[in-house]
Amino acid sequence: MIVDIHTHTPTHRHPVPESERQPNALWRPDRVVQVAVSWDDYLAAMEPVDRACVFGIRLKGGATPAGREGFGIRYAGNVNDEAAAFARAYPDKLIGFMSVHPDEVGVVEEMERCVHDLGLKGIKLGPNYQDFDPLGEPAFRVFETAQRLGLPILFHQGTSPMRTAPLRYAHPLVMDEVAIAFPELRIVMAHLGHPWHVDTFAVIRKHPHVYADVSAQFYRPWSQYQALRLATEWNVLDKLLLGSDFPVATPRETIDGLLSVNSIVEGTALPRVPEDALDRIVNRDSLALLGLEP
Repeated sequence: MIVDIHTHTPTHRHPVPESERQPNALWRPDRVVQVAVSWDDYLAAMEPVDRACVFGIRLKGGATPAGREGFGIRYAGNVNDEAAAFARAYPDKLIGFMSVHPDEVGVVEEMERCVHDLGLKGIKLGPNYQDFDPLGEPAFRVFETAQRLGLPILFHQGTSPMRTAPLRYAHPLVMDEVAIAFPELRIVMAHLGHPWHVDTFAVIRKHPHVYADVSAQFYRPWSQYQALRLATEWNVLDKLLLGSDFPVATPRETIDGLLSVNSIVEGTALPRVPEDALDRIVNRDSLALLGLEP
């Protein structure tokens, strides 16, 4: 089974009008990203995978994301209802995740509503984008509730081009403290925590329920090679999950880029990343690992 663990809810139900297209050059170095996408755009991109987890990101009431200009997408409406509506329309393909803001009143009630009324199965958090301290008491209340409800959390980890998004909130070593406090909470650290790959691997190596996804790596080929070699040497390749970060990248781009990681060292004496381990990342049953199987 091929699972894309990291995708974002489309901005539009129907085809995106030309006037609402939102090209963005901040997210990747090799091409412009079309941030505004339709349901059909999303489904076409997901053709190579069997299942995909889909989510928005919840801002504190009345707020805009840190570095709004870098997002360039609409945040109208409740992102959880939007993710749930999309996932319900394609139940054999999509698994909806919620997003919450720890500082909001009623956050625990919203989490329970998302589980019991909307059927959402996990949580997406970006503490740097949402501007909350992941080691603060409000965040720990969310983590405790997630652990109690059996909800895995996918955290944005690592760098961001947004000027006002605090990097300290997205450093991989923060996840060590979260995992120590909540040992049964299943955690996915997005983007291999780039550029702090070795810190990410130190965390996932010691915590049995903490994983990392490979999204946003292939379009930085030297960085991806270094990261996957470090993962090889630290013996954590079996803790890596497939994720595309669509619409920033597609699953096909991500899979092809991952499987071709060794091309950058062809003709050299540099060590390779084991090909069979790369295949296992692509075909890993992330749903079983995260407790998301039906």
